[in-house]
Amino acid sequence: MTAALPVQAARLAPEARIAKELNGRVAGKPVDCIPLRQIQSTQIFERTAILYKLGSTWYLNRPASGANFLDRDDILVTDTHSPNLCSIDIVRLLDSGSHIQSGSLGLGKFVPYTKPKG
Repeated sequence: MTAALPVQAARLAPEARIAKELNGRVAGKPVDCIPLRQIQSTQIFERTAILYKLGSTWYLNRPASGANFLDRDDILVTDTHSPNLCSIDIVRLLDSGSHIQSGSLGLGKFVPYTKPKG
């Protein structure tokens, strides 16, 4: 008889989930900003990174500070005074259940990932 794996052990670690999500994509040169209006969706990798999907180009952001607050169920709240989301911006995190602020983080550079042509 084999013991059942705990749910947490069965779930992939954040770095493994990032690698799986970006499989088949190639990293480009990091950029400081991405256009806010073009962000179609975001995905949080707990305590690690945020993936912003803008059409065929996806941008991985590893926060410069505060990544330990990231939880996959958080709501990202961005307060910027420009049409772009930039590496100097601060993002507040709200708990998805209570809508109470659970932390904040300073964004890092955005690394673009695209599918190779051909």
